[in-house]
Amino acid sequence: MTLDEIKAALIGKGLTPRGAFHPSPSDGVPPLASGRPARTLVLAGHAGPAMWRAFSAAAGTGADPLDGWCRGVLSDLAAAFGGACLFPGQGPPYLPFQRWAMRAEPVYLSPIGILIHPDYGLWHGYRGALALAERLELPPRDTRPRPCDTCAEKPCLTTCPVGAFSADGYDVAACVGHIASPAGADCMGEGCRARRACPVGRDQVYEPVQARFHMEAFLKANR
Repeated sequence: MTLDEIKAALIGKGLTPRGAFHPSPSDGVPPLASGRPARTLVLAGHAGPAMWRAFSAAAGTGADPLDGWCRGVLSDLAAAFGGACLFPGQGPPYLPFQRWAMRAEPVYLSPIGILIHPDYGLWHGYRGALALAERLELPPRDTRPRPCDTCAEKPCLTTCPVGAFSADGYDVAACVGHIASPAGADCMGEGCRARRACPVGRDQVYEPVQARFHMEAFLKANR
């Protein structure tokens, strides 16, 4: 088993490989069912339209169809590779996926709190991780810097119609109130306006149908 084989399997299912690392005890990666520690953690997620197209073709159902589809895909892959699958919503206690992401690839906290990637910008996500007992050979760490450090204007902080993002944090109530109203139709239909203002990863912006799906899920979870 190699990392390339796992990456190819993820891509074949419509998911994007999101880096890998060798966990230490301080990373909080749960042991495998056998009790053995996970020696490699491979993150899986999405960037661009591939996952959405694969999910749409599968016609997922249920209260959380996308989560259910991702769980099914990753559970099958974990079984095939003799490992376990872990998920962001698994808990409490919840698993530190943001911290794992920053260990696995060059992502950093953006001014609006979403992890930013040098290629994908703010248009990506983490759907789960494969925990493996085998210590796989990994490529050198990608050390590209945080894109926000060279962004002078930071339009993500000034574009939100209700000022939900600021240096003081994220006003969830203001955001929810806006997108639930007629005035928020643009954000609801095309995706968060502050997120769209970021100049990084413009070619990865979600298609309107995917943007609406995610915005509706966010609204449902926060009303």
